[in-house]
Amino acid sequence: MIDIIDGALFQRMVVHAAASINAQKQSINELNVFPVPDGDTGTNMSLTIGTAAAEAKKKPATTVAQAAATNASALLRGARGNSGVILSLLFRGVSKALKDHDTADGVALAAALHEGVSAAYKAVMKPAEGTILTVSRLAAKAAAEAAQEQNSAEHVLEAAIAHGQEALAETINQNPVLKKAGVVDAGGKGFLIILQGMLDEMRGIPAPQDYRDDAPQTKDKADFMAMSQEEITFAFDTVFIVRKAQPDVNLGPFRTYLNSIGDSLVIGEDDEAFKVHVHTNIPGNALNEAQKYGTLELAKIENMRTQADDLAAGRKAQSVDDLEDDHHEEKQTTVAPVEKKYGVVAVCAGGGLASVFRDLGVDGIISGGQTMNPSTEDILREIARTPAETVFVLPNNKNIIMAAQQCVGLIEGREVVVIPTRTVPQGISTLLVMDPEGPVQDNVDAMTEAMSHVHTSEVTYAARNSDFDGFAIQEGDYMALSDGQLFGTAKSMEELLENLAQAETQQTAEFINIFYGEDVDEESAGKALALFQRLCPNAEITLLSGGQPVYYYMISAE
Repeated sequence: MIDIIDGALFQRMVVHAAASINAQKQSINELNVFPVPDGDTGTNMSLTIGTAAAEAKKKPATTVAQAAATNASALLRGARGNSGVILSLLFRGVSKALKDHDTADGVALAAALHEGVSAAYKAVMKPAEGTILTVSRLAAKAAAEAAQEQNSAEHVLEAAIAHGQEALAETINQNPVLKKAGVVDAGGKGFLIILQGMLDEMRGIPAPQDYRDDAPQTKDKADFMAMSQEEITFAFDTVFIVRKAQPDVNLGPFRTYLNSIGDSLVIGEDDEAFKVHVHTNIPGNALNEAQKYGTLELAKIENMRTQADDLAAGRKAQSVDDLEDDHHEEKQTTVAPVEKKYGVVAVCAGGGLASVFRDLGVDGIISGGQTMNPSTEDILREIARTPAETVFVLPNNKNIIMAAQQCVGLIEGREVVVIPTRTVPQGISTLLVMDPEGPVQDNVDAMTEAMSHVHTSEVTYAARNSDFDGFAIQEGDYMALSDGQLFGTAKSMEELLENLAQAETQQTAEFINIFYGEDVDEESAGKALALFQRLCPNAEITLLSGGQPVYYYMISAE
């Protein structure tokens, strides 16, 4: 029985927990009842604690206080989605309770779990029962009782998990939606998997494979043990990130060039940047050519031949990671000097939507939304780049609001104001009333008022079979949402659009904007416009290419 946790053990527990939830994230995702394709709970929690695991590997801690503080900081910056933010809050409380502790016994661990629950509950505006909050609260209560029985960290954690499992099973009865679907709360399950991973590390149970995030599963490094010098045609493993000069830049010629000077080419991109992985003998040429398409931000170059030699000789292969100074202070986000009173950062996905925001004066665009929620660090980075005294943040998605709110107060000299926009059209409406010279609170009031008048309908597809809110939904059905609530489903897109156009929200609107997504061609979009013009004759209707993924159409009515 392990009675005391020191800094090194705490960090190993975090790494084990990250591996555990990464291995089970899909089973957590499948608990999501709402059939919309989204950044699911398991994925968000896995990515969130994965940042902490990566940090733990880089920054060894000698005390449990140091380990918990490093963990909390990484979780905060890596938090994705509401579930990830709540997870970060739970561990932030743990760090607060363990401050100045060299080690943690059962009593200290129980107190830390309790403090974590308090931090999470304080941050959530309307705590609901049958969620991760309930599970963590009852687990912490059991931990406190167990600590009085036996002052052992392992005993306390074991009791917390056992009672947490009972609380998790009860979530079915606490939430009507979960009860109808016959599933437990996804966030609560994810939290218990994390605690179980930590307990498994204490007991010496092997962890699943090391944590890897949901980025495309391409190798950043070759399998050196499986190759010989002769098999390495191109010596330099080259990875770099370039911020695009223009959102719609054509990378075709660049791809052709890289293929001519190397192999193992992979290019991933979003509206803001692209990442390249290539094996080549002339990495400098690749980097020089890349700068024709934007601004080079990060680069990593490693010699695979010398690494192969090292491994063949039984030595540790040198890596750019060896250039890191383990003893240096955490790198600070570079903050742009103030040049104006107000700036705006917005979250959206799709080149067309990004262009609309830029035309309305937005300083920073964060690529993300329903399928991939940006982290607090992603949002914080854009805030820091914005040269303004006060930066308004438009999350434009209900699952990103909490991550954005964690940025408040993190940058000295920057006032961060989060306008809780839940959709892209709401975000656009707030910009139309923003006064670049007015007082902060007047702008907050005006922007909040403006977004309340916007009704958003979204057309997507069902990601899974579901019996939800009276609808028997089949995977692949077209599905419409109205202000976040399920509006209806259909096998035909035309039928669904016709039903939306005839709904009261559209029939009483003065202005309707239709943004069509990346999977809709211009001809189909034109037919949708004609349908709305015919069925909504009293509204001024505009059709725009949003280029957004997931949603075929995003329709705003005011």
